[in-house]
Amino acid sequence: MKIVPAILAENADDLLLRLKQAESFMDYVQIDMMDGAFVPTNSFPPETINNVVTSLSFEIHLMVKHPSAYIAPLHNPGLKKVLFHFESDVKHCDFIRQIRERGIDAGLAVKPETEIEEFGQIAEHVNTILFLTVDPGSYGSPFRPEILTKIRGARTIFKDKIISADGGVSADNLQLFLDAGVDYVCVGSRIFLNGSPAENYKHFISKLNELEVQHGYNDRR
Repeated sequence: MKIVPAILAENADDLLLRLKQAESFMDYVQIDMMDGAFVPTNSFPPETINNVVTSLSFEIHLMVKHPSAYIAPLHNPGLKKVLFHFESDVKHCDFIRQIRERGIDAGLAVKPETEIEEFGQIAEHVNTILFLTVDPGSYGSPFRPEILTKIRGARTIFKDKIISADGGVSADNLQLFLDAGVDYVCVGSRIFLNGSPAENYKHFISKLNELEVQHGYNDRR
């Protein structure tokens, strides 16, 4: 399992600060983009990504009602994957083709309330399924452990997909995600909001390595 730092920024200055912090300890991050409609929080406009100069590769998690309006303006060589929500207002397969035509991987994100039966057919067309394990839209929302049951079910169905989880991840509950078969977890507030982000990330990696040795986990990807 991998630890991916997740950046939730409300403006361009905050985004650039978090990216600069992450450059000191990681080569890949997730960037959240929000519209204030699909989730309560708003972030920077999509064009902001085009002005970012960073050594990092990144994926973008579109927590927006109309993802098609966000993908068109995005042009940055560091962008490797776009995750959009099943619950958003979009023609799913058309949007997946639109992403892939850009040479970018496509991923499907799902809210806690959404059941596997609802998105199963669409998930076959992406390489990543992202499960939100908190109510989306802000740093520090409480973890919803019941979503782990859904993740375990998805792991048995989508054996060839990358499965990720986002929200409420801590060093204390990493084993739950390992047990559920998650390939990578996205960690935001517990890396960026208190103390040194680099030291916080090292703490997560140390705990993950400890668990993998203790329980004989192998990295799936």
